[in-house]
Amino acid sequence: MERMVYFFGAGITEGSEEMKNQLGGKGCNLAGMAKLGLPVPPGFTITTDTCIAFYTAGSKWPEGLKGQVQDNLKKLEEATGKKLGSKENPLLVSVRSGARASMPGMMDTILNLGLTNDTVKAMVKLTSNPRFAYDSYRRFIEMYADVVMGVDRQNFEHAMDELKHKKGVKLDTDLDAADMEALTGEYKAIYKKHLGEDFPEDPWTQLEGAVNAVFRSWNNQRAITYRKLNAIPDEWGTAVNVQSMVFGNTGEESGTGVAFTRNPSTGENKFYGEYLMNAQGEDVVAGIRTPHPIADLERDMPDVYTQLVGIYKKLENHYRDMQDIEFTIENRKLYMLQTRSGKRTGAAAVRIAVEMVKEGLIDEKTAVLRVAPSALDQLLHPMIDPKAKVDAVAKGLPASPGAAVGQVVFNAEDAVEWQEKGEKVILVRTETSPEDISGMHAAQGILTSRGGMTSHAAVVARGMGKCCVAGCGDVIVEEKKKVFHVNGHVVKEGDWITINGSTGELILGQVKLVSPELSGYFGELMAMADKFRALKVRTNADTPKDAAQARAFGAEGIGLTRTEHMFFAEDRIKAVREMILADNVEDRKAALAKVQPFQKADFVGIFEAMKGLPVTVRLLDPPLHEFLPQLDMDKQIEEIASELGVPKGKIVDRIQSLHELNPMLGFRGCRIGIVYPEIFDMQITAIFEAACELKKKGVEVIPEVMFPLVGTSAEMKMLKDSAVRIADAIIAKYGVELEYMMGTMIEIPRAAVIADVIAKDAEFFSFGTNDLTQMGFGYSRDDAGKFLPVYVNKKVLKADPFQTIDVEGIGKLVDMGVKLGRKTRHDLKCGVCGEHGGDPDSIEFFHGVGLNYVSCSPFRVPIARLAAAQANIKNPR
Repeated sequence: MERMVYFFGAGITEGSEEMKNQLGGKGCNLAGMAKLGLPVPPGFTITTDTCIAFYTAGSKWPEGLKGQVQDNLKKLEEATGKKLGSKENPLLVSVRSGARASMPGMMDTILNLGLTNDTVKAMVKLTSNPRFAYDSYRRFIEMYADVVMGVDRQNFEHAMDELKHKKGVKLDTDLDAADMEALTGEYKAIYKKHLGEDFPEDPWTQLEGAVNAVFRSWNNQRAITYRKLNAIPDEWGTAVNVQSMVFGNTGEESGTGVAFTRNPSTGENKFYGEYLMNAQGEDVVAGIRTPHPIADLERDMPDVYTQLVGIYKKLENHYRDMQDIEFTIENRKLYMLQTRSGKRTGAAAVRIAVEMVKEGLIDEKTAVLRVAPSALDQLLHPMIDPKAKVDAVAKGLPASPGAAVGQVVFNAEDAVEWQEKGEKVILVRTETSPEDISGMHAAQGILTSRGGMTSHAAVVARGMGKCCVAGCGDVIVEEKKKVFHVNGHVVKEGDWITINGSTGELILGQVKLVSPELSGYFGELMAMADKFRALKVRTNADTPKDAAQARAFGAEGIGLTRTEHMFFAEDRIKAVREMILADNVEDRKAALAKVQPFQKADFVGIFEAMKGLPVTVRLLDPPLHEFLPQLDMDKQIEEIASELGVPKGKIVDRIQSLHELNPMLGFRGCRIGIVYPEIFDMQITAIFEAACELKKKGVEVIPEVMFPLVGTSAEMKMLKDSAVRIADAIIAKYGVELEYMMGTMIEIPRAAVIADVIAKDAEFFSFGTNDLTQMGFGYSRDDAGKFLPVYVNKKVLKADPFQTIDVEGIGKLVDMGVKLGRKTRHDLKCGVCGEHGGDPDSIEFFHGVGLNYVSCSPFRVPIARLAAAQANIKNPR
């Protein structure tokens, strides 16, 4: 029979750290800590495969599981000297989830399982602490009702709040033993009222219910959302960890905490975390009470603190990564409940990787692989302009760095709805819960009035790279009224606020944000990455400003300059429209002569910014109708007619004649250059005059001319021959030596199929994967939003093919194009300039098919550099 359960602790650990896929992250790390000889309460882990078998069997325990759980429960009873349901010395357990990948707060946990009317009396007798026993019991009833039976937790919290109000106290800890016993009775009554049955008194029934609930929580809405956002496969399943309880709520000599071996926001090598005395683990992350910083533990319990520091150093040296640890102190005795690789911000990930190399814990390859390319995105996020005058109205905890400006919303649904309308929002909550994940994803940032640096809001925001200010106690949220009060100010839904996740400040109104400085640890990691990558990284840039920004991020050239973007500027659109309205070649040339100086000036600026790096210029690509208003824009048509001094009817006729049923497949790209050669001639002239003038001044220039939408070898030959004739004449006129290349975009499937013939004239290929995807799938990119999310949701497609390259189909066209092209021209330079050029998964594919470079937007250049290095480390070429 297949093994479904593994024991850990008490000197008989059966699992190991290598078994993460079966035992989940928590289970394999509990086994690892037990083998290291750390104080881990014993228990057992039900495997992830069993979770999948549970679903396959129609949400029932697979055959043999009951027997294996009973055998391991017996082992646990022997190891602890306690027995489940005993009236003398009862065993109490926690039941917790643990998937392969860390999913903080997304699945369910139940503590104190095994308490009944009989066992609670035994606990009173054993501990001489009735308050602790009944506090544990009422917590268990609340958790079991919520997690296993689906009763809203608010019902129990309301009863607790009413009692505190009646007694005139503020904190749960101010209630005495009699209060806790009374609450236990009241909680049971709430349970019966909602479910029509008594709270279960049989501990085995409780255990079965709890295990089922943890299995079921793999498919709760928040877990599904988290998996989607973090690309975690649905078929992994979760493990279940059943562990003997240790208690942080026996009094002021006990407590519970969460800590990180380094600061998860900044990466600083300093022990970081929080704890609460007289509390259970869930209290710290739930944000119900604001906890104490871990440094205070040295004052409160120096012996425990010293032991904890020794353990965290041992764990970090063993796992060679920053660890997120959970611990409980029971009557001054320390127990370790969890260790896992800690969630961290992009800035922290970079700093930790670089410093661990310097400390000799890891090598450079490991450091480069350790930082997710998407984490760098956070480093490129804006921060508050240091020159801005900032008047903060309140200060919370700096839970996740960066800054955000947005309009206030008070729940996740509104955050999603507003964001879909294009609004920038900040989600304001008393505290966030896992149900808020979709709203947190939609928001620019998160502000909470309760909770600490390790609360749900803080941990999830850091993982998402969202700015977060937590535990801002001066903020009083009235969610139902959709307002919050802060130090005399009333802030309503829709009002603008700014939050600074690096300082914890809350500012009313909108404050100017600026791009961050990128140097220090970031520069060191990038230098490491550049040692390992084979792919060059270029940028898509249409202005000297974009080009300069990309160079600062380490771009090695421009892979795409879109010349049409230059046509839309106010000072030249008039001449472009004159050219479109021209009735003959002479008039068209006259209008183009007005545009040419502008184009030339643009190229001078871009060539200068790139200082000797290659610049690929794509000639005019979009259909001409895009430069004219639509037929129903009457006012705009009249303005243009007046400005150009032509009859309104002429413009309307031209708009009608240019109208196309399917413009993406119509009169655009190289087709314009063949029908109206004077347009491309003007652009070629502007490119080469700009290049030759700079060359004369001693500035190195490498122009690469790219013809868009080529689908036949005849198009390529005709366009290249004409362009070479013009280019060579200009170079001769200026008397300079200038190297240049002529190539094409491969964006029509036919071009990929006949790439060997096109390569006779093309000196380079640049795969335009946006259009290649559009034409390969037959999906209009502008309209695919109506069905693609459903396709991804229903697993018709693994991912949106416009974001991540479709390896099986479009990828084959790219691979074919490269192979055929190099068959004709062995040194053919091949790159990609679609959106996929900045997507880490796509970059791994492009590396594999042997491209020379990828090109992406300036802010994705560092991400592409890191992804390219990781691709070459995993698959060297």
